[in-house]
Amino acid sequence: MNIPNRITISRIFLIPVFMIFLLIDFGWGSFLLLGADIPVSHFAAAVVFIIAAATDWLDGFYARKYNLVTNMGKFLDPLADKLLITAAFVGLTGMDMFPAWAAVLILSREFAVTGLRLVASGSGEVIAASIWGKWKTVSQIVAASAVLLHNVLFELAGIPFDTIMIYTAVVLTVFSGVDYFVKNKHVLTSSD
Repeated sequence: MNIPNRITISRIFLIPVFMIFLLIDFGWGSFLLLGADIPVSHFAAAVVFIIAAATDWLDGFYARKYNLVTNMGKFLDPLADKLLITAAFVGLTGMDMFPAWAAVLILSREFAVTGLRLVASGSGEVIAASIWGKWKTVSQIVAASAVLLHNVLFELAGIPFDTIMIYTAVVLTVFSGVDYFVKNKHVLTSSD
């Protein structure tokens, strides 16, 4: 297994650590940061989440720079992204920090595209991430981070950046999902 794939797998292993910090009340209290009152456990969860999300960029950069792109990586990378995002949005929804309707739309698209990829792989085809899929992932990561950090950079200015990013993530998620299905409709219409 090459280094980019190991980095991707490390992202998967960080998900339970993220969930522990997010969901377990350790009684650590909270602190005020740039106008936002942030529970220490949410801050710790955000740090782990951001580190895990950053490995998405790192594994891709490393794979492209050293020509280590593999079919395993093309499969694992989007899967790791989906697992991380699913954990974040389900956890945040359960804590009433993220709207359920947005989580359902985002996760429905994620499962639908995963299904499309599975059907394609059955006929030996790998559907790589598109540019819209990459922007969708970035918007989801920024939205989850803004919610986890209680809108820290924008709270004093009264800008609902976290809400803006939730809507941006939903729009890009739906658009990229439609884009995948339009560009790969042959996968579903093929008689193989």
